[in-house]
Amino acid sequence: MPVPAVPLPARLSAALWRVRRNHGLEHASIHMLTRRRLGPVMGHSDARGFWLVGELNTEDVRAAVDEALGRLRAGERGLAIHPNCGTNLVTSGLLAGAAGAAAMAGAGPRRRDRLGRLPVAGFLATLALLAARPLGTRLQQRVTTSGDPASLELLDIRRTTRGNLTAHRVTTIS
Repeated sequence: MPVPAVPLPARLSAALWRVRRNHGLEHASIHMLTRRRLGPVMGHSDARGFWLVGELNTEDVRAAVDEALGRLRAGERGLAIHPNCGTNLVTSGLLAGAAGAAAMAGAGPRRRDRLGRLPVAGFLATLALLAARPLGTRLQQRVTTSGDPASLELLDIRRTTRGNLTAHRVTTIS
């Protein structure tokens, strides 16, 4: 018998949807910046917006975010998915780690027994990494991002610098 889903409290559910929408806009913005060859950039999203970290010009960031939001609104939902998303990295790490642990589970206490299991662990970890890419993408699509910006609006973009690190805070409201 399936276990019924427990509904999230309304405020928590609303906050999670804001994070998912911001995460999707973050990815779409990174796609726009990357297409313009504006350097390496990474991001981090929360319920109030997202950070873009990298040596970027504020005007370029604004143009990228505006274009990304427009394209998401026009139905380009795939822009919300990014191959270098942390969701993919965590999925890969967890699956490869679990595969390695499973391979070593029956190795026994002797070092020679454990060393003999390394090829099996490597093989299973490789299979896990192959499975992780489509699984990570699916998790982005269904859990960690949203390609539907709904009522998401850009409020502000501010540049900050700490030492050699430059970042832009993109603030949104929905």
